[in-house]
Amino acid sequence: MNETIVSLSSGASKAAIAIIRLSGDNCFDIVRHIFSNVKETYEHQKFYYGHILENQEIVDEVMISFFVAPKTFTCENMAEINCHGNPLIIQRIISLCIQYGARLAERGEFTKRAFLNGRIDLINAESINDLINATNKQAIRLALSGLKGITSDYVTNLSHELLDVLTTIEVNIDYPEYDDVEQLTHLTILPKLEKNIALLDKVIQDTKKGQIVKNGIDTVIIGKPNVGKSSLLNALLNEDKAIVTDIAGTTRDIVEGSIDFDGISLNLIDTAGIRKGKNKIEQLGIQKSYNALQKAQFVLLVLDGSTPLTEQDNELLELTKDKERIVILNKTDLKSVVHLEESVNISAKNRNISELENKIKEKFKTFLYNEEPLLFNARQLGLLQQAKQHLLDAKNQALAKQVIDLIFIDIQEAYKNILEILGKTTSLDILDNVFSKFCLGK
Repeated sequence: MNETIVSLSSGASKAAIAIIRLSGDNCFDIVRHIFSNVKETYEHQKFYYGHILENQEIVDEVMISFFVAPKTFTCENMAEINCHGNPLIIQRIISLCIQYGARLAERGEFTKRAFLNGRIDLINAESINDLINATNKQAIRLALSGLKGITSDYVTNLSHELLDVLTTIEVNIDYPEYDDVEQLTHLTILPKLEKNIALLDKVIQDTKKGQIVKNGIDTVIIGKPNVGKSSLLNALLNEDKAIVTDIAGTTRDIVEGSIDFDGISLNLIDTAGIRKGKNKIEQLGIQKSYNALQKAQFVLLVLDGSTPLTEQDNELLELTKDKERIVILNKTDLKSVVHLEESVNISAKNRNISELENKIKEKFKTFLYNEEPLLFNARQLGLLQQAKQHLLDAKNQALAKQVIDLIFIDIQEAYKNILEILGKTTSLDILDNVFSKFCLGK
């Protein structure tokens, strides 16, 4: 934390402009060693024009902006060098910064310093990374809510609910003679525990919803051979990604793609046709199809609407009946002979799939983000589930009429779990793991 760090903050490929970022007490002194426009003091949030020099040789023509602590992203002195985006120039400028006392930043170290210096909490920090990696507009809106502090406020309020219970218990234990303090018994503590368990239940469900918004829905396209699964994948992606022929069993392996439906992403998997494989290679492909089906969150079951249903079709209808699914009757360009309730009709060959697209949008419209505070990653979900389990343990202790001190311990552990979501009780090892997922320069 006492060292000045440097890193490229813009993209690593060739570009018109690149941004090299420094942070730390000595960053202004380092810049003075390599910048032609030397000033005794640099004004906050102001650009300065000049050249980067190495032994009086011009390295590049640049603009440098300066930010004076504590009103900066990291709460430290910061400088951002806007140079030309040639990788050779970038590397040379970074090398000069290191030569005069900086060191190369670790992944996410700028954001980590912002967290450790108290400018942001861990939810804000994770939201920054999620914003950078968002793959659809709903995920962007979700990340922005975390960045703006909406989610942090919500989690803080959850912690206050538990803190109120803990405080009341502690006063009862330490000062039982106080008349104006609510007297807690097993009967009075149970409703408080049930209220907080219900709150955590809602947050856990919302967090799972947030993960779907962020990561997309794993969707498998399944059916017997030659019903048009690969044609459907190509139609949904609007590109010829999968090989399409009249030969049954063309698809021997998993083919993947991703599509955005008004902010909800489907991670599409086209599978080998389900039938008894004629050779070992085809059998392996079919087994992969079954494995993909087991893991899928959503199923697009494709049937050939131009021919009567077969035993294989009926097996697949039975196999997927408990899955979230849409049954699709393909080949409407031919004469339809199959009619099923709750099915949609398409012609994947002609890319006439509007009925299916509308059905998908309707099915997942409840997942669209509507400004509610949502958590959205596995670390946060795990801590919420731990907190809920501790409260369930406390509830069982209360029902068994155990001493209040034991109930207090479980509620306290739940409270610590909630604080850890915000990063207030998080170990350095966990922090290192969180920030290692960030890109360099952020």
